[in-house]
This record gives sequence, C-alpha cells and structure tokens, in this order.
Amino acid sequence: MKTKSNVNFTVVRVLFLILAIVGISFLIPVATALYCGEYSVLPAFMIPMAISFVLGILFLMIKRKQKAKLTVRASFVVVAVAWVGASLFGAIPLYASGAIPDLVDAVFESVSGFSTTGSTILSEIETLPRSINMWRCLSHWLGGMGIVALTVALLPILGIGGFQLIKAETTGPEKGKFTPRITTTAKILWFIYLGMTALETLLLYIAGMDFIDALSHAFSTLGTGGFSTRNASIAAYDNWAIDAICFTFMFLSGINFSLYFYVFAGHFTELKKNSELKAYLALNAILIFLITLFERRQFGGIIHSLRYSSFQVASILSTTGFATSDFALWSPASQALIFMMLFIGGSSGSTSGGVKIVRWVLFYKVLKNEVQKMIHPHGVFSIRLNQQNTRKEVIAAVTAFFCLYFFLLIFTTFYGTLFGLDVLTSFTGAATVIGNVGPGFNLLGPSCNFGWLAAPVKWFYCFAMLAGRLELFTMFVFLSPSFWKK
Repeated sequence: MKTKSNVNFTVVRVLFLILAIVGISFLIPVATALYCGEYSVLPAFMIPMAISFVLGILFLMIKRKQKAKLTVRASFVVVAVAWVGASLFGAIPLYASGAIPDLVDAVFESVSGFSTTGSTILSEIETLPRSINMWRCLSHWLGGMGIVALTVALLPILGIGGFQLIKAETTGPEKGKFTPRITTTAKILWFIYLGMTALETLLLYIAGMDFIDALSHAFSTLGTGGFSTRNASIAAYDNWAIDAICFTFMFLSGINFSLYFYVFAGHFTELKKNSELKAYLALNAILIFLITLFERRQFGGIIHSLRYSSFQVASILSTTGFATSDFALWSPASQALIFMMLFIGGSSGSTSGGVKIVRWVLFYKVLKNEVQKMIHPHGVFSIRLNQQNTRKEVIAAVTAFFCLYFFLLIFTTFYGTLFGLDVLTSFTGAATVIGNVGPGFNLLGPSCNFGWLAAPVKWFYCFAMLAGRLELFTMFVFLSPSFWKK
C-alpha cells in the first residue's frame, strides 16, 4: 500500500513539474509583452506562471528524498494527463487576455499549438498582441520535441527513470535510446533542437524578419506546427530567402533527430543504413519534381514553380502547415498528391506528425513479402529494416496502428457530417487533425480556418489532435475501461 501511495505521489509530482516548466516558458511572451508595451496582457501570463511555479517547487520539495519507480500504468497516466493539463493550462493566457474570448476556441488553439497541428480558429492574426502570437508559436516548440521529454531531462532530481515516459510520448513504432541513460538522450536531443532553433532565428532575422517574428517562426518551423504571426502565413513576406530558410528547416525537422546525434558523433554509417531516411529523401524528391512539373504554367515557369512546390511539399510532408500559395487553386493532379501527403507524415523520432514514413516502409515490405510467398510457397522470407531483421512485435504494432488510425479517421469523418460538414471537408478535416497537419481541403483549406465549426466538433477535434500527437495508443489506453481495472 505504501509503494502504491509513493507511486501516486510521484505521478502528481511529475505532473506539477511539467506544468511548472510550461509556466516558466511564459517568460518568453512576458518579455515580448514588456518590449512591445503590451502591459494589459501581462497578468494573463504572470498569474498562472507564478501559481504553477510555486506549486511545482512545493511538490518538488515535499518528500524530496523519496524514490519511486514509475510503473507502465503510471507512465501512461502521466503522459496523457500531462498533455491534457498542459493544453488547458496553455489556453489560460489566450482566454484571460481576451485575445480569444470563447473558451472552446482558446482550448482548441492551445491544443492545436501543443500537438503541433497548426489548425487555427483565428481569421485576424495580425490584430493579436505580439506576445500572444509568440505564445501560440512557442507552444508548437514545446510540443514538437515533447513536454514530457523536456521533463525527463530533469527527472534525475526526482530520483526516477523516464524511459517509460519517453516510450509513451515519442513517435514511431520502435522506441530507443542512443546513450545508456535516457535522461542523457533527452538532453542531447533538446540541445540539438535548441541549436537548430537559434540558427533558424538568426537566418530569418538576416533575411528580413524582425527578431520577434524570426523567433516565432523558428518555434513554429522546428516544432512543425505552422502557426504564423501573419494572416497570409509565410506568403505575407514574399521573400525568396525566407522561403528557402523555412523550407530547409521544415525538411530537416521531418528527419529523425537521433540521426543528427550520429552525424555529430561521426557515425555516418547509421545514415547510410537508415531505411526511413532513404524513403524520406526519395519521397520529397519525387513529389517536388512532379508538382513542379504540374504547376509550371500556374507559376509561369519551372523556377517559380520549384519555389512554391518545394515549399508546399516540405510543409505538408513534415506536417508543418505553412503556406506560400493556396494549393486549393492548383491543378487536380497536384491536389491529389497533397491529399495523399496528409496520410504520410515525416520520420519517426522527428517533430512531424502523421502516420510516419517508417510505418509505410514496413507496410510495403509486408505486402512485398506476401506476394513473394504466393510466388514461392516454400521460400523463407524476412522483413529487413535498417539492414536488420524486424521483430514480429513491431510488425504487429504497425498493423494495429493502421487499424486504429483508420478507425479513428472514419469515425471522426462521420462525426463531422453529423454537424453539417460535407464529406470532403469532414474527411480532410479528420485527416489533418489526427495527422497534426494543419490545413485540409474545401471549407478547411489553406485559406480558411476552423473558427466556424460547431463547438462539439471543436471539442472532438481537440481529442483527435492529442491522440494523433501521442500516436493514438497512449490516449486510447488511458481511456480504456480495462486500463483502470485492478
């Protein structure tokens, strides 16, 4: 009984530490508000920041010598409740400041931020206080690498391990660590993430953005979220250099971040044998080539077509959702390719959403194997990934993911039609929130927003966005009745 009590207290302690970390991140929009003279917004940030910080310190100090190892069950509880709690907590400044006066809209915007979806209920972004826009973009950055992963980097002070937490939050069918200690792994990933953010901020500033816009868009790009400080997104700048910088970092953010560690460590063989990276590079190249070809007349030549097509491919495939052109006006062939990209996503271990390329690679290999078995009934075939045989449990997990993904996609589509959405709008809306992509098609296209949706649809989309960000299983396990049985 005492052990169970210790675990429960540890769960609560970790949850409050996570909220305290989110609260401390309010310092960035607070600094923005002070710099821009937006003093009326300050209480909306500073009051919840102070409360979360005090409670975080309090739970950190109470029984600070107590050590308890989180169980698998407790890890699921921490991750699910942490993401829900952080999203609700992050909605407080949006609602309390009056920037988004409707509660469901404030929560939707916050969930969209933390889940890195980038679907917005706002139509006039530029009228918002700059500190509010900074917070919207910063929520992408926190959610991109993972608020729990950030906390895991600090977990040694709590005396617990964090691998189960990482497994419940990170993306991809296989969870691993490239250093002996998961906390060290988390720190390295966050340092890489921070370094790339600083570099992109500097480049965007040199390219013509002011510092606040540069930092805001770097947060959105590295988190592959897509919130912008401009109504027209990146198109508002109409700047070749800015397009190129955002394209580069969207593309890089769609790659497994652990591969950057191997590059810095000089282990280039890890890149050469990585099946997902090869597929990611090939897919980007093929899609950019085809859409550039299809839209050459739309943009008056190959060069301009390459500029807009490559940007949009990187944006949708990495699930960022930035826009420099309205793809709803493109040719049907290009729209069909973009439609397919809604169901692909970036790499596992990246900040991208979606199904993930590695799952499609495994899916292709399974189909290929079955065809080979039909041709050669007595043959022995194996499925290899990264030049190694893939475990049967991984194949089973990928199969289960696809089943759960398409079940949620179909149900979310049907749910939307109950509130008057046409099938195309509802279907692509479901795909974009589950895949954390951002724009959909028709009434939820790149030039539209989600503000006009009925409140029940927004609430359900909030669940779908969080479920998609946590790879479906975490949220469904947490909501399963059997999970709560003794």
